[in-house]
Amino acid sequence: MTSAIDLEILDLRHFSGAQLKPLLETEARLWNERLRWDFRASAELLLQYLNSKLLPGYVALEQGRIRGYVFFVYEGAKAVIGDVFAAPSPGGAISARAIERRLLDHLVELLQHSPGIDRIESQLLLHSHPMHEEALEQAGFRTYERLFMELELTPEFPPAGPHPALAGNLELRSWRDGDLNPAGRLIAEAYAGHLDSLINDQYLSTAGALRFLHNIVRFPGCGIFDSESTRVLTFRGGEGMAGLLLCSRVRDDVGHVTQICVAPRHRRKGLGAWLLNDCMRHLQRRKFRALTLTVTRENANAVALYRRQGFATRHSFDAMVWERPRPGRAGPFTGG
Repeated sequence: MTSAIDLEILDLRHFSGAQLKPLLETEARLWNERLRWDFRASAELLLQYLNSKLLPGYVALEQGRIRGYVFFVYEGAKAVIGDVFAAPSPGGAISARAIERRLLDHLVELLQHSPGIDRIESQLLLHSHPMHEEALEQAGFRTYERLFMELELTPEFPPAGPHPALAGNLELRSWRDGDLNPAGRLIAEAYAGHLDSLINDQYLSTAGALRFLHNIVRFPGCGIFDSESTRVLTFRGGEGMAGLLLCSRVRDDVGHVTQICVAPRHRRKGLGAWLLNDCMRHLQRRKFRALTLTVTRENANAVALYRRQGFATRHSFDAMVWERPRPGRAGPFTGG
């Protein structure tokens, strides 16, 4: 068992970007090896926040040496755990997993005892399921296994063509600056009552979906937004969006689907497959080697669609949610 003497847990804001940079470089190498994901843009953004002393979280020190960190951000009454990472160390007396557990314990205790925080979310993409599941479930979290799926882009894709049933009514095109508001409305409509709205409550409203889109388009947390390969299905008569696929670039030769959705009234017409295939062809023409995405394992229809399109599971990880119990109000996880 790790003693307090073995490991110090200190406020992240006491440390500069220069002090955390070697740890982030180690983490970036693991992102590339495990997920074919270039983490350097995210690391640079984190370093900026560290130098501004604005990023809340903790650092773990073993005998004065930085071994790990965890950080979170506030979104109103919600806290989002952005990352937890501890570097493997052959000479260290404490395992990386044990250090991450201590960091998470400290952070969860802080947040659950913060009166202004009613919800905590996290998706620890780098960490394999179920690495931290037990620890967080003991703290009252509900966990959901998510799959990280990958498709190798090969020259065998057929040439792009119109959707046989709806080509006359729909326009399939790339992203435009004016798409933000209609995309927010589509996401909120598509995720009403959906499992993933339990994992990310931004999907529950148009305002929340717009915050989600702003983060995807403006910041590198899910890769660099790729407007050219993002696919938008709109009706020629100006009726709004029928479908959307947001694509980011997570490495120079790897694309990532950050969002795909179809309006409920237009489902079961092959539009999701159409969006995926067109995105694949655009990436292939630009010499990308692979396309990746994430999906909740329980979302059986989506998993089946991706497998039909040729995606295979490379990795699985956990999404975790905690909500503060409220007297007289049933939580979202009651009854199943």
